[in-house]
Amino acid sequence: MTLAVQHARLLFLETARVPIALGFNVAFPTVLMMFFVVPNGAIADDPRAATLATAQITVFAVMNACLLNFGVGVAEERARAWDPYLRTLPAGPVPRMAGRLMNGFAYVLLAVIPVAVLAPLLTEATLPATSAALALPVILFGCLPFLFGGFAIGFSMSIKGALPAAQAVMFPMAFAGGLFLPPDTFPAWLDTASHALPTRAARELSVWAVTDGTALSQTAIVVLAGWTALTAVLAVWAYRRDEGRRFR
Repeated sequence: MTLAVQHARLLFLETARVPIALGFNVAFPTVLMMFFVVPNGAIADDPRAATLATAQITVFAVMNACLLNFGVGVAEERARAWDPYLRTLPAGPVPRMAGRLMNGFAYVLLAVIPVAVLAPLLTEATLPATSAALALPVILFGCLPFLFGGFAIGFSMSIKGALPAAQAVMFPMAFAGGLFLPPDTFPAWLDTASHALPTRAARELSVWAVTDGTALSQTAIVVLAGWTALTAVLAVWAYRRDEGRRFR
């Protein structure tokens, strides 16, 4: 655990020392809310619409933090000469993976907290303490497919390929999952297809956590669990493939 904490501290400081990287990870979801939710009176002045918009941006914040930290971050580490040396140490991969998870979860919280704090102040969104307590485990569960997906990208691609790959995954999935536009504005075929995406599942669970009267979607739980298992397999495969190619 001590080694994992030290790895997490190192990773956090590496990013924090580059202000633009830290700002993009943390501030980008808040900027989205300030540009597209707060000025829109039809959303900001409607308590339910503002709360739904906050939940959607929160899911996007989680996806953005996971894909960038675990995808682009891992690919960047693999390009350094320090990475092969760390892999030869007897501690094994567990402390490094645990440290990266701690670091990633820290950035997830840093991205989500400003949105959760500013939304009730600048809009009519409501987030009671009970909803906030429920939202945290939902957020952590919802981030798992993106976490493992980020690992799969980072361990299978170079830094030049990881960044566009992460963006190519992030923005189409965010749109089709209802994170930019509410799903009730989708055509029927897109609404049906989006239920199979982890972004839509994470959105549905987040909406359930922060709004009263919304039924818990069993389909969303199954979809998230399925994507988590699939991306976890891909992450393990990518790690072993990278290890086999670089350390034979």
